[in-house]
Amino acid sequence: MDSDKQHINLHLDAHSVGLDVPRDQEPNFRKAAQLLNQRYQYYLKLRPNASAEQLWMYTALEVAVALQSDAREKSLVPVEKELKELNQLILEKLSK
Repeated sequence: MDSDKQHINLHLDAHSVGLDVPRDQEPNFRKAAQLLNQRYQYYLKLRPNASAEQLWMYTALEVAVALQSDAREKSLVPVEKELKELNQLILEKLSK
């Protein structure tokens, strides 16, 4: 194991997952595991008869959609900035 990595064990439902992660990312991995467990429990309450596999699919789908939405919003930031600048330029030209 690299010295810039550390070994951690995460608990996802009834499973234990051992990972070597970058030291500076360790809190993020723990928060991610906590989020996954919370969402899994939500779907377990919502669908008590679903299999663990189905519950993890619901959980993964929800997280994937959130990631895509976040990525889309971030990709629009430069476009929105440029549009504001163009609008300001147009307003300045029209006011002359």
